[in-house]
Amino acid sequence: MRIHIQNPPDDPHFEITEAQWRAALSRSPGLPEMDVSFARDDAGFAAAIGEAEVLLTWTRQLRARFPKGALPGIAPRLRVIATTSAGLDPAAPFDWLPDSIALLNNRGTHADKAGEFGIMALLMLHTHMPAFADQQRRGEWTPHFASTIEGRRVVIVGVGSLGGGIARRARQFGMHVIGVRHGRDPHPDCDETHPNEALDQILPGAEFLVLTCPLTERTRNLLSRERIARLPPGARLVNMARGPVWDQEAVLDALESGHLGGAVTDVTVPEPPPAEHRIWHTPGMVVTPHVSSDDRARYNDRTLDILMENLRALRDNRPLPNRVDPAKGY
Repeated sequence: MRIHIQNPPDDPHFEITEAQWRAALSRSPGLPEMDVSFARDDAGFAAAIGEAEVLLTWTRQLRARFPKGALPGIAPRLRVIATTSAGLDPAAPFDWLPDSIALLNNRGTHADKAGEFGIMALLMLHTHMPAFADQQRRGEWTPHFASTIEGRRVVIVGVGSLGGGIARRARQFGMHVIGVRHGRDPHPDCDETHPNEALDQILPGAEFLVLTCPLTERTRNLLSRERIARLPPGARLVNMARGPVWDQEAVLDALESGHLGGAVTDVTVPEPPPAEHRIWHTPGMVVTPHVSSDDRARYNDRTLDILMENLRALRDNRPLPNRVDPAKGY
């Protein structure tokens, strides 16, 4: 089997190395013999893609590498495109992808790190850390007291890998976890699960709201100005999904008015925001630079392990665990 790994040209922190590939093979015995190549430039891609059966690459490269109509012509042997991201919104719409090629995400890579970041954000919000940070910059000493977080209600929109990791941590702290997802299936780390259509009825009881859903046309502006108004006064928000999932200006307005009690966001519109953007200065807002779910020490190893799981399924003619439904976008 011919595998090509196309690394990003300018991100050495997450470049997959030959040593990491060999280590992943040692953790996955029994796979068929594989011939693997690595590149980070256009010349390396052009030299390899014509023979590649499996391509592992970065999501943001896909539409540029494969304009509509390019496949399968430039890659006649290609059967699988595996990506290093869980979210595939940069590659949408998927009109460039023929039915003959399976598209994989790396769902599962982020769960542990996302869970730790998510519970950190919830604890920060619950203990008034954004307010204390604002006060510190002003040289102000004003106590704000908090009880324990046990029993507080957190609504998590999207209980896949990211949201599920946060749900697990929140349950460990005794929170009442409400999952909102596609369909009504229960989740082992949620006290309740509800379909997406029930969101408007759930929001008035949300003390904390966490967004971890993929960005699709259905979820764009999911947390609109109208839905922010449905949240109870003092509700606190965490966005680990994508910036366009919420109405960012409406969130900032609600923080300034005092309707929201605080927010932590790992995503913004645009990314990064310009230095003069109000998001940097809005009271109660904490911004992190899209790092919430990426574990540099383990990310590539887990990505390769997930690829191996899918290659084993391909060998056995089983459904590929990480195959994306282009119609859904995830």
